[in-house]
Amino acid sequence: MRRAAASRAALAVMMLTLVVLRETAPPVLAQAKADGAPEPATGRTAKKPVYASRFMVVAANPHAVRAGLEILRGGGSAADAVIAVQLVLNLVEPQSSGIGGGAFALYWHARSRKLVTYDGRETAPQAATDDLFRDGTGKLLPYRTAVRTGRAVGVPGTVALLWRLHKTHGRLPWVRLFQPAIRLAEQGFKVSPRLHGLLRDAFFLRRRAATRAYFFTAAGQPLPVGFLRNNPAFAATLRLIAKQGPNGFYRGGVARDIAAAVRAAQPWPGVLTEADIARYAVVARRPVCAPYRRWRVCGMGPPSSGGLAVAQILGQLARFDLGKLRRQAASYHFLIEASRRAFADRNRYVADPKFAPVPVRRMLDPAYLRRRARSIDPARAGGRATPGRFPVKKGALPGRGRSLEIPATSHISIVDGDGNGISMTTTIEAGFGSGIMVRGFLLNNELTDFSFRAARAGGPVANRVEGGKRPRSSMAPTMVFDQKGRLVMVTGSPGGSRIIGYVAGSIIAVLDWKLNAQAATDLPRVLSRNGPAEVEKGAPTALIEALRALGHKVRLARMTSGLHIIRRLPDGRLEGGADPRREGIALGD
Repeated sequence: MRRAAASRAALAVMMLTLVVLRETAPPVLAQAKADGAPEPATGRTAKKPVYASRFMVVAANPHAVRAGLEILRGGGSAADAVIAVQLVLNLVEPQSSGIGGGAFALYWHARSRKLVTYDGRETAPQAATDDLFRDGTGKLLPYRTAVRTGRAVGVPGTVALLWRLHKTHGRLPWVRLFQPAIRLAEQGFKVSPRLHGLLRDAFFLRRRAATRAYFFTAAGQPLPVGFLRNNPAFAATLRLIAKQGPNGFYRGGVARDIAAAVRAAQPWPGVLTEADIARYAVVARRPVCAPYRRWRVCGMGPPSSGGLAVAQILGQLARFDLGKLRRQAASYHFLIEASRRAFADRNRYVADPKFAPVPVRRMLDPAYLRRRARSIDPARAGGRATPGRFPVKKGALPGRGRSLEIPATSHISIVDGDGNGISMTTTIEAGFGSGIMVRGFLLNNELTDFSFRAARAGGPVANRVEGGKRPRSSMAPTMVFDQKGRLVMVTGSPGGSRIIGYVAGSIIAVLDWKLNAQAATDLPRVLSRNGPAEVEKGAPTALIEALRALGHKVRLARMTSGLHIIRRLPDGRLEGGADPRREGIALGD
């Protein structure tokens, strides 16, 4: 009764202001220099949904997608294919991910109907303390300074994650999966328009000899579109890892060079050691799963906040009939309000669970989410939300942290011929990471995902810097299952802390609004991170005005989501969609 009443109230209020969003994509987005994003928007390309009957790959660059397809056609599993895709992305999309970074992955084994999740997040050096980002006088470094320093570099986890995926779920020989990337690194690839556009603003890459020589011409200009760029150093690194497995990365010469480069980086060298690199381990974690209407949505647990926040958002929205409301301002109003509440909880409680208790069950308790949903006024914006109060261990109540997650990441969605699926979000953090290049690849700057402040009013910050700790993330690789436990959707996106809004929105678009995979990626983005209502530039003016009429403070922004969706249709075919804001494609047989 309460749900029906809420829906009727919402509809009555919205009749004066609601607007159905148009099916077409918003206008082309110019490069977002004003937004200050390290990986800004570089335009849109119209795309159509892609269909396949056996298997499919959706990723951020055509070279990478074709590498994954090559592996699937050769009899490889989804795990085999994602390895090939990731290694090629390191080469052709170096600003976003690579073996110098980390990743989270969900893997669905169709025969056993088992979902496993793997944490390949970077870790802080053992010597790191909560003073890591303070200068010699005790003052906190500005984020824009800290992000390009040796202090920002964590132990990379991607190679260990790829190895774990292969050992557990792979079919083809490990060395075979490296061939597409090695071939492309030796023969060269053409610089894409997006890579060229991002290099134009990456002034910091000119400061170090290795990146200046690799990304710029002798005259100091960004490599032009179409320039044939090879990378023999990266090819040699890949050959070493292909031959020796993860020991080729975490021990020996590569590890020694990584540690040396980080500790020599000026003016703020890091504290990373070879011992830190050698002790790195992937963690298999329990998936975060929650019901949403007649489906089951599963994601990554802490230290990622993505799975929890997406589940909280959807759990609150289950009270409202978004299918009936369709793409009207009412639907987005409810989404914004639910997101504010989820972000309030995320910011207070989520961190590396080895270091801080995360009340996962209480945060997903249906009764708690119903109470949160009932606090949403259907007719008026509620402003900043406060976190729920959950009992935690004595002395461990976390204070609200402050960290800035930057939208420079990549997402890969794959379903293989046996119905196995993988959803993997992978990153080196801010565009081009730390800017420190070692043996042909860039190192991450993930440690700036920690809160720079170790304590605030309310107690110690859960996401503060500590030795050996993994920083909180918003990456949200996600899978959706039907009532019979069958995989029906694979989704995920880059985008910093906006990832949560992007992924939740994609699930609503497909499940509630019945859009195809491509149409779901095309929609204008609307979200909130417990601040203003953030609306993508180019969204319909009527929608923006309707949200303002509801009391929302609307902030327009250029948004560089990179949603990559695979949907299983009722007839068994696969449907793929690649975000028009990036260079990704979907391909399958």
